[in-house]
Amino acid sequence: MPDSVILRLPNWLGDTVMAVPALRALRTALPTARIAAAGPWVSVLAEQGLADVLVIYPRAWTARVGVADSVRRLGADTAVLLPNSLEAALSAWYWGAGRRIGFDTGGRALALTDALPLPEPRRHQIDEYLLLVETLGVRADDPTPRLIPPRPESPEHEAARALFAEAGLDGARRVIGVHLGAAWGSSKLWPVERVGEFCRLASARGDAVVLLGTAADEPLAAAILAASPARSLVGRDRPELLPALLARLGALVAADTGVAHLAAALGTPVLTLFGPTDPRLTAPRGPAQTLVGDAPCAPCFYRECPIDHPCMRRIGADDVLDRLSALMGAAG
Repeated sequence: MPDSVILRLPNWLGDTVMAVPALRALRTALPTARIAAAGPWVSVLAEQGLADVLVIYPRAWTARVGVADSVRRLGADTAVLLPNSLEAALSAWYWGAGRRIGFDTGGRALALTDALPLPEPRRHQIDEYLLLVETLGVRADDPTPRLIPPRPESPEHEAARALFAEAGLDGARRVIGVHLGAAWGSSKLWPVERVGEFCRLASARGDAVVLLGTAADEPLAAAILAASPARSLVGRDRPELLPALLARLGALVAADTGVAHLAAALGTPVLTLFGPTDPRLTAPRGPAQTLVGDAPCAPCFYRECPIDHPCMRRIGADDVLDRLSALMGAAG
């Protein structure tokens, strides 16, 4: 068994959350090994007890050059590579890992010592990550990502509480979050008019609705706020506050995004709306359900819809509210 393992995490938030069962399995099976995790979103794993070392491995190539030497100094004898890129395999070779485990894709087999064939048919992303760590004789008891929310006394929790108060959400019976963005592509987005209708229906029922997203989503938020009684934290839910904000919600509605995976891992009920992507491959696990837009062209995996988003437009606001009510009821 290895004495030191580095797990190269994926570049996306949702994929990083889906890597949690693999990382937890490593930690459980190798209690005395030194385990490191490296990736752009590794900060969401802080204080989770999953790794001895967390390395913020940036997305930009130029920034990675500066980090590569610090990773090399960790002296890991084994690297498990979750990204399927050639760059990930070459980086692990540079780090000095004598054993390099990954899927045989992109012509990188020669840079790997253990080149596994991609499953056919493809499996859920979580299960494919688990296949890689199984090469080390590691088995997962629980294939569901689970993360501990920030402690009530943490600065992040206090900052999230203050943001809720500023948005007038403190006295709300229940707060439903609606995440507007999707970094992968606009084809995943639920149309603005559907979001506005959902906000009106949920508010009429007595729930408070808060919009979440990055600063890039502010035009969408403005259009929704003009047509509904929703509140907004768009542009203010920065990455370090996301876990605390999501943990405060009664439920979340989101597209197939990383925020949906993070919320479910924190224990927040999540309804994920699928259209251009396949829930069999990337649906959140945990207190989560999916609602799929019924269109003959879905899933197409296009980042931008070349027609008029028929899959996402066919998801009705009343359907979302009904499914969300059932999900919140089941969650207690």
